[in-house]
Amino acid sequence: MRVTQSMLSNNTLRHISQSYERMAKTQEQLSTGKKISRPSDDPVVAMKGMTYRTNLTEVEQYKRNLSEAYNWMENADTALDKANSVLQRIRELTVQASNDTLEDSQKQMIGKEITQLKEHLVSVANTQVAGKYLFNGNDTTTKPVDLATNSFSSNQNVVELELSKGVKISVNINPTNVFSYDLFDDLSTLETALNSGSNGIDSNLDILDKHINNLVAERAELGARYNRIELIDERVSEQEVIANRILSDNEDADIERVITDLKMQESVHRAALGVGSRIMQPTLMDFLR
Repeated sequence: MRVTQSMLSNNTLRHISQSYERMAKTQEQLSTGKKISRPSDDPVVAMKGMTYRTNLTEVEQYKRNLSEAYNWMENADTALDKANSVLQRIRELTVQASNDTLEDSQKQMIGKEITQLKEHLVSVANTQVAGKYLFNGNDTTTKPVDLATNSFSSNQNVVELELSKGVKISVNINPTNVFSYDLFDDLSTLETALNSGSNGIDSNLDILDKHINNLVAERAELGARYNRIELIDERVSEQEVIANRILSDNEDADIERVITDLKMQESVHRAALGVGSRIMQPTLMDFLR
C-alpha cells in the first residue's frame, strides 16, 4: 500500500480534530457538572434521568401537599382551641347564673356576655385561610354559619390531600359535630333564659357538656390525623433525599475524574500536535511554487 504525504496529513488532521472534540466534551462536563448535555451523549443515562426526575417531581408535589395539610390542620386546631375556650367560659357563666341568689339584672348581664361569646363563636366557625372556609366540608367558598339567615353547615364531605403514593388524608373536620345548629340553638335558649330571669339555668350545663365533649372528640381525632401526617412527612423527606441522591449519581459528573481526564487529554493533544508538526514537513511542491 502506497502511503502519500496527503494521507499522513489528512490522518493527522482527523486525529487532532477528534482530540479537540474529546477535550470539548470534557470541558463541557466540567463547566456544567453533568455527565451528558443531550440524550445522544448517553441514551441510557438520559432515560434513567427521566424516570428519576419524574419520581423527584412526585415527591416535591407531596411536600407541597403536606405544607397545605399542615396549614389546614394547624389553623383548624387553633380555631377549635378558641371555640373550646369560649364554651368553657359560657359554662362558667352558666354555673354562676345558676345561683338563685342572683338578681334578674345580674342574670341579664351574664346573658349579654354570652351573646358576645356566641357571636365570637360564629366568627371562629367562619374561620378562613387563604380565602377558604375551614368548617364547611368541601364547600370552601360558602360561609358555614350565618345567624342572620339562620343557616348552618350540613356539609360532611371531606377534603382529602394525597400526601404519599396512594395515601390520602382528610385535612378538615365534620362541622356538624362542632358548629351545628343544635349548638347555636341551645346557646340562644340559654341567652333567652338569662335575659328573662328564668330559673333552672343549671339544666343547661349537661347540654353544654355534650357540646364541649363533641368538640374535644373532634379535636382529638384531628390530632391523631396530624400525628400520622408528621410520620408521612418524615418518610417523604427521606424519599426526597434518596431521589436527589439517585438523580445526582446518574447525571452529575465526577469532577475529580473529569479534571484528571482533561489533563490527560491536554497532554495527549500536545503530543499529537508535536508529532503532526514533524509529519507535515515541507514537500517538493512547496519549493516549486
